[in-house]
Amino acid sequence: MLVNIEYINPFIEASQTVLLQMASIQAKLGKVYLKDSPHKSNTIAIIVGLTGKIRGQVIFTMSIPLGLEIASKMMGGMTISELDEISKSAISELTNMILGNTATILYNRGIGIDITPPSLIMGENLQISTDKMKTICIPLLLGESDVLEIDLSVMDT
Repeated sequence: MLVNIEYINPFIEASQTVLLQMASIQAKLGKVYLKDSPHKSNTIAIIVGLTGKIRGQVIFTMSIPLGLEIASKMMGGMTISELDEISKSAISELTNMILGNTATILYNRGIGIDITPPSLIMGENLQISTDKMKTICIPLLLGESDVLEIDLSVMDT
């Protein structure tokens, strides 16, 4: 089963809006594609569960340098050189805001969802398996070479 396009667009819209508002980052949409499972992740993955009309999970993945840049911009441009608890909290909160906005957009379209608190994991060569769900990858291009990937794995209820 493929993810309904009416589910995908709110994630894109909310991500672009929140990145611009909270970190002054203009995000351009890359080519959306279907990911195989298990798939490798960049070094930071933030996982948020979805319940309600849409059931599944959203995983935001990015490189550590991109995570540092986003955290720095969210904290008013202060230099962040390592992912400490404050910077991890900042990028986790960014995903929380994105999904809060996504939930509002979906609710206004008659699709009620709830989200779980974000869980941040880091590591080299992470492998993520989304058993029994197809994963749509929504790459957001942030500048010359930085990519924030939104992996959306859902089932209709």
